[in-house]
Amino acid sequence: MPATKNTTPLIKWLFYMADSNLILSQRNSEWCGHGPVLEQDIALTNMALDQLGQARAYYQYIAHLLNQDVQSPEQYTNEDELAFLRDNRAFHNLLLCELPNGDWAQTIAKLFFFSHYQYQLLNMLTQHEDDTIRAIAIKSLKEVTYHVRWSSEWVIRLGDGTEESKTRMNNAIHYLLPYLSELFNPADYELSLKAYDIESLKEKYIAAIEDVLEKAELPIPVSFHINLIQQKGGKQGLHTEHIGFILAEMQYMQRTYPNMEW
Repeated sequence: MPATKNTTPLIKWLFYMADSNLILSQRNSEWCGHGPVLEQDIALTNMALDQLGQARAYYQYIAHLLNQDVQSPEQYTNEDELAFLRDNRAFHNLLLCELPNGDWAQTIAKLFFFSHYQYQLLNMLTQHEDDTIRAIAIKSLKEVTYHVRWSSEWVIRLGDGTEESKTRMNNAIHYLLPYLSELFNPADYELSLKAYDIESLKEKYIAAIEDVLEKAELPIPVSFHINLIQQKGGKQGLHTEHIGFILAEMQYMQRTYPNMEW
């Protein structure tokens, strides 16, 4: 992988987008066959596949950019190498995405927070000057719109349900709140690209999140928590202890049997 290209702001940002989707996809796929209801088990598995497809689109574009100045075919990289042959410090995913699933409420809350962020961001990226990024955003937005609706309905269902479900949803949200500040704490490559207005993104995100929480009768001051700089580092490759276990499982086959083909 050509190191000179790998350090450009655009490449780093594309890794941020790809890695966040890939890692959350891996997490959500852990529910396959273990969901509380068969229909919802299938729904979450399909959303994991959506996230995997979005990650793949970004990795393919990264590979295209990295291969532009490569003279020898042996030096070419591809989406599989980018996903399965990088170490944890090379991943730029949000810390939110790598956290353990916990119970059903925590998984729902994690998807809820991430999909609402994606929805607002992708809406902005549909106007991006780069044709490929714009095309990925337009396609992904259709999928993420469903993710937003599905996760929001579950937040309301659990929050406005029984005393047990309300407690679990409330606990899940408070556990994840410290990780939301990273969404709007821009990395250096985000500032360099100036591809979207982070303050506008933050304002729309908070409004959408708090609207759902109000319907769920969970009056939580999200804006207060997001304005605090708390858990961060994933965008720069600094992760929790959980990322190592995710990569060990996800990358096992490719690292044990290099260049394998089905």
